[in-house]
Order: sequence, then structure tokens, then C-alpha cells
Amino acid sequence: MPASPPIDKNTEFARCLESNRISSLAPFHWLSLAIADMVRAPMLSLIYGLVFTAIPVTILYLIYQLDTHLVILPAAVAFALIGPAFAAGLYDVAWELEKGHKPTLGHSLKSMFRNPAGEWGFAILLMVIMIVWMRLAALVHALYPNVPNPTFEQLQSFLALGSLIGGILLMSVFAISAFTPQIMMERRVDIMTAVVSSINAVKNNASAMIVWAFIILFLVLFGFATGGTAFIVIMPLLSYASWHGYIAIIKTKKPRGYE
Repeated sequence: MPASPPIDKNTEFARCLESNRISSLAPFHWLSLAIADMVRAPMLSLIYGLVFTAIPVTILYLIYQLDTHLVILPAAVAFALIGPAFAAGLYDVAWELEKGHKPTLGHSLKSMFRNPAGEWGFAILLMVIMIVWMRLAALVHALYPNVPNPTFEQLQSFLALGSLIGGILLMSVFAISAFTPQIMMERRVDIMTAVVSSINAVKNNASAMIVWAFIILFLVLFGFATGGTAFIVIMPLLSYASWHGYIAIIKTKKPRGYE
């Protein structure tokens, strides 16, 4: 009986890329490198920052003008679809700087199609998770006390279940998305390999990723507190920092020297 051909690890489906272990405070170093990237590519950072800023500003404007929260779901779905694509453009800028090249808008836009099946598949995955969250939120809202000025005791069930479901979904999305887009863009692997590798990297660096999650949360809340205008700086900053986190954590055969 002839021997089976060896498995090509480069084409193996849903494999897990190895990850390094980093210090808990490493995310602050990623931010310092991200600031340097913004200084080296100010116009591209501004262009992408304006694109990202338009989304939360539009959401806030529609909520204020229409006096309804019904616009949040379609806006969130739209952001889930186009957000990863534009983030890939910023990752490409950081990658070009890493290689010592001069980044251009044209080159960064092409990066959105380096791994179209994976990148758009990931966008659809995020969209599905958002829709599930919205449906669960509607179900949880049914527990809200049907009385004016409810007491804390009356709100306990509503708050407890809502916090539990929201926390689980947030942690899941964070683990899934921490490094998945970067892996798919650079290595052109399948979406399952990228997702499994991202989850494994987050698990192996739990303390650092908790710090990173709180940094993201603080900056996003600050962005909305400024009416969305601060996202002009915040989104390029977070995207560049995420790229440096990817470089530091996901192992490569050769040292990259840009961490």
C-alpha cells in the first residue's frame, strides 16, 4: 500500500500559529511605536482616521436628529463590514514602514484584497456576532421592570444577565479579533487558522491582553465623549499598535526587529 503524501503545513486548515509570551505592560510600548508610525505617515493616518470618525459621528448625529436608537443596528452592521477592511489599510501602512518602504494610499487600499475570502469572511463573522448580541439584548430587555423608577433590587436580574451575556460576547470578540485580521492579511491563511491562532495568542498572554483591552476601552469611551472627533487620532493609533502587538506575539521564522 503506497504511503500517504506528507501534509503541507502551509496549507493545513485550522492550524495554530505559535505565539511568544510578552510582559504585561508591553501594550504601552505598542502605543509608543504607533505614535512614531503616525508621525512618519501623517497624511495616510489622517485619511483613514477621517473615514473611521465618520461612522461614530454619523451614528451620534442620527440618534440625535431622529430621536431613535433604531439606527444603531444597521450602522453597527455597516461598521462590522467595512471596519476590518479599512483597518487592513492601516496595517499595510505599518507593515510598509516596518520594511523601510514609503507607504502609499494605493498600496494600502490594495491590501484590502490580499486575502478577500478571509477578510470579508471575518467581517461577516463580526456582523453575525453583532446581530446575535442585538437579539440577546432585546430578550434581556424583557426582564426590565415594568414600573416607573425601579429600585436596584428590581433591576438585579436585568443587570446581572445583561452583564453576563455582554461580558462573554465582548471577551469572545476580543479574543477572536485581536490578531485575526493581521494574520490573514500578511500570511494569507484561512480564517479558521487566523481565528484559532488569535485565541491561542490571547490565552497565552492573558495579563498583557487584559491591559490592552482596557486601553482600547478607555480610548473608545474617550472618543465618544468627544463626540467622535477624537477617533481621527484614536483609530490609526489603535490600528498601528495592534500591528506591533501582532509582530511581538505571533512567532515568525525570522526575527523582525521592529517591535
